Amino acid sequence: MTTNPTLALTKQLMARASVTPLDEGCQQILIDRLTALGFVAERLRFGDTDNIWLRRGTAAPLTCFAGHTDVVPTGPLEQWQSDPFVPVERDGKLYGRGAADMKTSIAAFVTACERLLTEQPDYPASIALLITSDEEGDAHDGTTKVVDLLKERGELIDYCIVGEPTSTAQLGDTIKNGRRGSLSGNLTVIGKQGHIAYPHLAINPVHTFAPALLALTQEVWDEGNEYFPATSFQVSNIHAGTGATNVIAGSLNVKFNFRFSTEVTADELKQRVHAILDEHGVNYDLQWSLSGQPFLTGAGRLTEVAQAAIAAETGVQAELSTTGGTSDGRFIKAIARELIELGPINASIHQIDEHVNVADIEPLSHIYQRILQQLATA
Repeated sequence: MTTNPTLALTKQLMARASVTPLDEGCQQILIDRLTALGFVAERLRFGDTDNIWLRRGTAAPLTCFAGHTDVVPTGPLEQWQSDPFVPVERDGKLYGRGAADMKTSIAAFVTACERLLTEQPDYPASIALLITSDEEGDAHDGTTKVVDLLKERGELIDYCIVGEPTSTAQLGDTIKNGRRGSLSGNLTVIGKQGHIAYPHLAINPVHTFAPALLALTQEVWDEGNEYFPATSFQVSNIHAGTGATNVIAGSLNVKFNFRFSTEVTADELKQRVHAILDEHGVNYDLQWSLSGQPFLTGAGRLTEVAQAAIAAETGVQAELSTTGGTSDGRFIKAIARELIELGPINASIHQIDEHVNVADIEPLSHIYQRILQQLATA
């Protein structure tokens, strides 16, 4: 065995070009290693997505590691210092696509289980891994489908650790104990096209919408809470016109998004937006898309154990945070009593020359092992 088994497994996984929704054999590597320890593997393929549910034991509590083997596309290959699917160590960092997001975490899941079960073959609780290849894509046939299946058969999770890269400046400085929801709107404001010199014969949708837009940007949707910032309304795209300077547009398209807290529901946001548009007399069509509900695990057993494990391994005092985008935690929380996200530094995720600190890789595995050990004593 190498002195850094987690690094070796991370490199093995990174060498697989598993661009979403491809898995490229990564999950088979996990199956081979964990079934040797008594895990039972279920392959769950939905559409073009490979998923696995690996479980060992039936006793409570059940602690689940969750993650994804798929990675985002590389971008321009010529801009990488080295082949993104040939993991390379340089200056104390491991470079390659998936290094931070999130093959290091997956490798750390496995080696934490291997070390723990070698030391404690009679480990008294249950451990599971929920792994998908569809987190970076549409996420329609991945974790959400596995969660539906587990829910149908009443297989619930006590504690879940999602291996998303959550650290900011040093390993373990940030634990995500929740995420904001994401609600998008595609708004078409309907006007009447006409000559710009004859505005009385046209209806300018830009002018019609302008007062409503001001109201939407000034609306206080909620005040947030101790874990979440206030809900944010942001316009991402706005377009009208034919390109000609003498034509009043016939319609205006606006794309906007809410990142919202647990203080307000998606339905409440929809109702309030419609009310503002109606109040300002806007003639419109509005299509909604909800990509994730907010979820939250308050300070409790899992957060305390994770913070203690990080402090024991690294000396770092972890902070709880709900910032950032969405993750598969939004699906798993439906069947998990407590859920956190904890992984390596996230500064380079989805970027050219994605990397992790080599010195962080093995400690992450030991943090996961400490968490498993402590949760079994609950």
